[in-house]
Amino acid sequence: MSDSAQHDKGPIKVMVVDDHPMWRDAVARDLAESGFEVVATAGDGEQAVRRAKAAAPDVLVLDLNLPGKPGVQVCKEVVADRPTVRVLVLSASGEHADVLEAVKSGATGYLVKSASTEELQDAVRRTAEGDAVFTPGLAGLVLGEYRRLAAEPAPAAGAGAEEPEAPRLTDRETEVLRLVAKGLSYKQIAERLVISHRTVQNHVQNTLGKLQLHNRVELVRYAIERGLDEE
Repeated sequence: MSDSAQHDKGPIKVMVVDDHPMWRDAVARDLAESGFEVVATAGDGEQAVRRAKAAAPDVLVLDLNLPGKPGVQVCKEVVADRPTVRVLVLSASGEHADVLEAVKSGATGYLVKSASTEELQDAVRRTAEGDAVFTPGLAGLVLGEYRRLAAEPAPAAGAGAEEPEAPRLTDRETEVLRLVAKGLSYKQIAERLVISHRTVQNHVQNTLGKLQLHNRVELVRYAIERGLDEE
């Protein structure tokens, strides 16, 4: 089995959703041959939501243009039902509006279909590990959108409502969070702080738990809202 597809709990479980049978089968076959466990495939939105609930994949490789139910809706429903699932969009479109809509729906990565087989395999592995993986040029767009959203005033709290106390993070957790907000990968953070990749993942998982967030995308927005990316 390929090392790239191995993680602590055995092979990474992947589900592939695309309405083109030949493309869907080819992607599923390539991933299976490289050591991933393809637990399900689907060709339309309704089928995707139903099968994702039954198959419980670690990573959902999702096309946006689906019959019956659009990909962004599939993403919302699957993530709502199973917050630990990672969604990697694999789309023919590199349009900025499509990318931002996918991320707002809960996707943690976005790859265009011109990517190579090796790039897709690497993206699936990194997505399973918690990295936010984007086709080159799109990561900056997403970070820019978070900055814009963070600059908007928050909805007013009810009269007399107290601001909840922020969870306490350790100095190292805050340091890792700041580098995540700057867009660094886990590997880059590990090299910067001279710690292991696994230690970075542990810090991120601890921080997600303390802040009651579900994935790295939400973590980046949390950090940017507090200006940590500018420190």
